[in-house]
Amino acid sequence: MQYNRIFDLIVIGGGPSGMMCAGRASELGARVLLLEKNKELGKKLSVTGGGRCNITNAEFDTRAFLANFPEAKEFLFSPFSKFSVQDTFDFFEKKGLPLVIEARKRAFPKTQKAEDVVAVMANYVKKNNVELKLGTKVVGITKDSDGNFVVETKSGTHIGKKVALASGIGGEGAAILEKLEHTVKEPNPNLVPLTTDAKWIHALSGVSLSFMTIRFRQGNKNIIKKTGKILFTHFGVSGPLILNSSFEVKKLLDKGPVTASIDMFPDTEENELDKRVVKLFDRNKNKLLKNILHEMMNKSLAEQILNLPDIDIAFAPRSLGGVGEKEANAVTKEERKRLVKKMKDLAFPITGTLGFEKALIADGGVALTEVNFTNMTSKLHPNLYLLGDVLDINRPSGGFSLQLCWTTGFVAGNDNHK
Repeated sequence: MQYNRIFDLIVIGGGPSGMMCAGRASELGARVLLLEKNKELGKKLSVTGGGRCNITNAEFDTRAFLANFPEAKEFLFSPFSKFSVQDTFDFFEKKGLPLVIEARKRAFPKTQKAEDVVAVMANYVKKNNVELKLGTKVVGITKDSDGNFVVETKSGTHIGKKVALASGIGGEGAAILEKLEHTVKEPNPNLVPLTTDAKWIHALSGVSLSFMTIRFRQGNKNIIKKTGKILFTHFGVSGPLILNSSFEVKKLLDKGPVTASIDMFPDTEENELDKRVVKLFDRNKNKLLKNILHEMMNKSLAEQILNLPDIDIAFAPRSLGGVGEKEANAVTKEERKRLVKKMKDLAFPITGTLGFEKALIADGGVALTEVNFTNMTSKLHPNLYLLGDVLDINRPSGGFSLQLCWTTGFVAGNDNHK
């Protein structure tokens, strides 16, 4: 068939892997079209890492880095030999965005702004003359009689000799791949915030707590236990600790109700914590409880704990102003121990996750045995590239997901030289 315009490469998805692929291919002389369903590039990238963008993990030994991908590491040695963690550092630093390394080897832009990462990538795409179509949703991909890809969108049709699918596995990604006869594991949101209907959690929106232990239990049995940072939100809980638990928690929710429990003092046994509270009360005998508890914990959290029904009722009737109005020297031993127990077991129900739109990655995707990892092409369709979250690769937070995007995007883009 004859067409007026045929692109060398059409990239579907303007996230990290899509921008890297489009920019690199165009840099090498290919005529590239980038299609993005949102009205801006890198929408999710701009909010990753709490708005700071955890670009990669600074583990420069590739074998040690890939140990974090236990089910996929054997597939990934080839692409990572072509674009490694060091290459990511070099890429951004050469473009005027140096990186800094923080706890757990997490690497961030020195500016601490995710929007600066998006700006670097968007500029990489634009300066290499990639043709952009934003606000353009792909609804299907077929092939014509000449073997070209026909990419259908809600606003028109585009023809490409090759296509790179970097849209993620949620939404239209899975449907497109299944029509192309790929084996696709059903996607599930992964690294995603959790929701709760506990209003006191919602009231703490914006408060973050470091070094907390959280347990997720079903029935009376603790199933998951992790320690780290927790962020309270208007819908529930988030932060690295929660994101790294979400995949397991979602599987538990499929079986029945789940309760989360925060231990605010994981390094302190309950009897030792009780002694600390006694000392606090002794130092502040005539002060109201609501005015002293913040010495041991976040002030907003202290207020919410004191107003929890099982704590408040135990201490004082609401007609007397509630527990916070009670002086420390008036608190009984039984009341104090109930408060201490709450500090070690701050429980609330988990109702679900925020779903695909808020997930940093989605578990599931194309079976790895159907991918040629030397250049990231499909074994079923040699001119179809499969990038980033399209692949069925489970990984932790901490920069690993974005590094997978940078690597697969670069390797695919590098395969499109003229």
